[in-house]
Amino acid sequence: MQEEQQPEAAADPVSSSDAPEDGPKETSSVSHNISDADAFKIILEMKMKKRQKKPTLPSTVTELDTEDGSKVYVVGTAHFSDSSKKDVVKTIQEVQPDVVVVELCQYRVSMLKMDEKTLLKEAKEINLEKLQQAIKQSGVMSGLMQMLLLKVSAHITEQLGMAPGGEFREAFKEASKVPFCKFHLGDRPIPVTFKRAIAALSFWQKVKLAWGLCFLSDPISKDDVEKCKQKDLLEQMMAEMIGEFPDLHRTIVSERDIYLTYMLKQAAKQIELPRASETEPRKCIPAVVVGVVGMGHVPGIEKNWNSDLNIQEIMSVPPPSASSKIFKFVIKATVFGLVGYGCYRIGQRTVQLILSMPAAQSYLQKLTEIRSQH
Repeated sequence: MQEEQQPEAAADPVSSSDAPEDGPKETSSVSHNISDADAFKIILEMKMKKRQKKPTLPSTVTELDTEDGSKVYVVGTAHFSDSSKKDVVKTIQEVQPDVVVVELCQYRVSMLKMDEKTLLKEAKEINLEKLQQAIKQSGVMSGLMQMLLLKVSAHITEQLGMAPGGEFREAFKEASKVPFCKFHLGDRPIPVTFKRAIAALSFWQKVKLAWGLCFLSDPISKDDVEKCKQKDLLEQMMAEMIGEFPDLHRTIVSERDIYLTYMLKQAAKQIELPRASETEPRKCIPAVVVGVVGMGHVPGIEKNWNSDLNIQEIMSVPPPSASSKIFKFVIKATVFGLVGYGCYRIGQRTVQLILSMPAAQSYLQKLTEIRSQH
């Protein structure tokens, strides 16, 4: 991906080519006297032999082409599905991609290297520390919205006993096994998405949405997840809740469709082969890309694929509206009020406890007697 075409606020790509497992093993018998360009060509040829000309792909994969001949295989996934993880592994093994792009941003990249047990624990624990971190990172309104959406994810996690993002971790592992395969983060940064989402809502819409998220408790089974394979469960639940807020749907879903499409097209630019010398003419070959995204984003990516995309507009954060300022003030006032009331109750109980002690009662009795004598 060319740096000059990367948006300033876009997620920095994480390359998995630092430690390819196949590369070193396959080139161990190659003479150390060959040039880097020749070594690259030898490993590339080995990779091409593994790449299936007519890959057998899962039904959840959508194939897209670019004008310069590159191919993009978009794997539509359900974020809590074992079947989706298998689809990702099979696709990467079949096409041996040059780039793998996942629906993550730099604020969620930590889930790639955490084990399932730790992630399951993290997803279930939504505490004050996480809330403070979200507010510090995204602001009061966006932070609260982020935590409410985490609650939705935690609800599914608790119901299924399965941590989210398994398909992304599988993609990361498989990409590391493919020689010269880069790993890119393709989603818009979370703070931008939530700030734009908050700005799109009126005061009462914010209250109504927060209320719906706070009291989400419908039971979910693993069968429900697989039934939702054609429309990701988490995004389907969100779509049901935000369906009456078109502007919110636009910022959380439609704008991210555009962003993901842009990042996939950037990843699909032709690959320039290394040259043995400066005099050798430049040679480029079409790229093969695997995209791993929620099933709900696939129709939007297909719709935007042949459009000229400019993501500068959807990366801007509008100034807070009057309703946002009011809601922010109400939240702060509520928090301070609860803290003040808590201190009052603690103080009241402390005084009652002291007064109930025998020594205190004896002292008060003596004080009463002295005052009556005067």
